[in-house]
Amino acid sequence: MWRSVVALWLFSVLVCGSTDTIDEAEDLYKIEGRVAIQGAKIEEWGHHTRIFVNGGEFVGFVRSDGTFVVSNIPSGSHLVEVHSPNHVFEPVRVEISSKSKGKMRARKVDNVQPSKVEAIPYPLRFKAKDRAQYFEKREQWKLTDALANPMMLMMVLPLVLLVVLPRLTGSMDQEQKESLQQMQSVFNQRPTDMFDMSAWLQRLFSGGGSKRGALSRTSKKTTSKRK
Repeated sequence: MWRSVVALWLFSVLVCGSTDTIDEAEDLYKIEGRVAIQGAKIEEWGHHTRIFVNGGEFVGFVRSDGTFVVSNIPSGSHLVEVHSPNHVFEPVRVEISSKSKGKMRARKVDNVQPSKVEAIPYPLRFKAKDRAQYFEKREQWKLTDALANPMMLMMVLPLVLLVVLPRLTGSMDQEQKESLQQMQSVFNQRPTDMFDMSAWLQRLFSGGGSKRGALSRTSKKTTSKRK
């Protein structure tokens, strides 16, 4: 029994020692920076502003002078965001290199072009981009909206043409008027080889009725002769 107890104790010591060596081997770092909002005192926004790393995996707080420190950050790529209920901040990605003893590199986050790299200085500097908008502004009626309406354009354009065209034709020379009349006559002429649907339908229905009347008359004549 004593042997089993001693073996269990030795096993626990070995396991704890291995975990301690792993924790010591993995270096942890800290991300530092400053948050500023133009035209606002830190007492108004500092107590409800948080620094989120990787969506809340690590959380930091803003000090009275606007600085912040998020500790126990492992090496790798981390997304740093400032969460405030009243202001909007642009996120930043921080690269911590384990090979070069925790060298920090920061760049802007571009969701439209993820491959685009725009470096920014470190320690981080966050400035409020805009105030947070939770409600949409009510749309107001504008004269341009009414003028851009297709129905309004259909009503206004013919009136404009009726007013402008007579003035244009009145200022033309006699030769220009004759050329314009010739062009209108050309456009008004119907080509002889063009298929006319209305005339074809008229011939179809009128011709069909006459043929039926002729057939009925011939049938009556033949029946009367037989009698």
